[in-house]
Amino acid sequence: MTSEHVKCLIIGSGPAGYTAAIYAARANMQPVLYQGGQPGGQLTITNEVDNFPGYPDGVQGPQMMQDLENQARRFGSDIRYGLVTSVVFSEQPGLGAPHRAIVDDKHEITADAIIISTGASAKWLGLPSEMRLNGRGVSACAVCDGFFFRGQDVAIVGAGDTAAEEASYLANLCRKVYMLVRRDEMRASHFMQKRVQTAHNIEILYNTSTEEVLGDDEVSGVRVKNSETGEERILDVTGFFVAIGHKPNTDIFKAYLDLDENGYILTEKGSTRTSIPGVFACGDAQDNIYRQAITAAGTGCMAALDAERYLVTLEMQGEEIVQ
Repeated sequence: MTSEHVKCLIIGSGPAGYTAAIYAARANMQPVLYQGGQPGGQLTITNEVDNFPGYPDGVQGPQMMQDLENQARRFGSDIRYGLVTSVVFSEQPGLGAPHRAIVDDKHEITADAIIISTGASAKWLGLPSEMRLNGRGVSACAVCDGFFFRGQDVAIVGAGDTAAEEASYLANLCRKVYMLVRRDEMRASHFMQKRVQTAHNIEILYNTSTEEVLGDDEVSGVRVKNSETGEERILDVTGFFVAIGHKPNTDIFKAYLDLDENGYILTEKGSTRTSIPGVFACGDAQDNIYRQAITAAGTGCMAALDAERYLVTLEMQGEEIVQ
């Protein structure tokens, strides 16, 4: 196994990772970034990004990620293909006791500071038609994509608070919202249930499962089935939203870092510091509330600044030992 040592290792890309790399490189931290299994993150499968500042006419998700990557490279970030497959975080990191990461099970990197930006993956129903039309009317983020369906009819799958909140958001934009609930009741809080139940343009279909998303190049409808009666019907919608949750990509860190009950990395309030000194988390790996490109980029900036202060502290401690 080959090995090397770096000042700052960034695990994962996307808006958080690339922004962290931009700030880290400008601070002369010589960051090395491994892009992970999906270079650029979830935005690489998003067609239109219309709400990121600086793009007045909108931008394609893959292009936006390429722009961020190019900017990070311009300042000297070492951006590499590869997946970090395991880590060993030092309980007392410092000079002589760095953190370790294994890339693709064959290359070891030791680092004085590590920034985690591995993101989270949306949970899907697993339908072939859902995957085929992803980004062409199928979305896992109403806040991101609801604008494109103004005045249209859409459907959303889910029964929790997030689904209810996104259904309410869509109701303010769309002509009609079908809310598809698999069971005979919702999991959402009483307040959120009342909110969707009293909306004039939200129709809740209980005991309803999605059989197929219809359309060739874009969504033209959805075929659903009532589990009690066996009746099938087609809903004439142009948008199909899935709100059944997200899974943070944090499994390799759970032996070392404090996570919440859903697997999101816990950070100190007002910072990106984790429970291990020298390890910082940003983006959707630690954000289960906003999950937006702009908030991910913001925490990427924070992580780089936190890591810079940490490295300065390490250097000062090293100078004191030498003296």
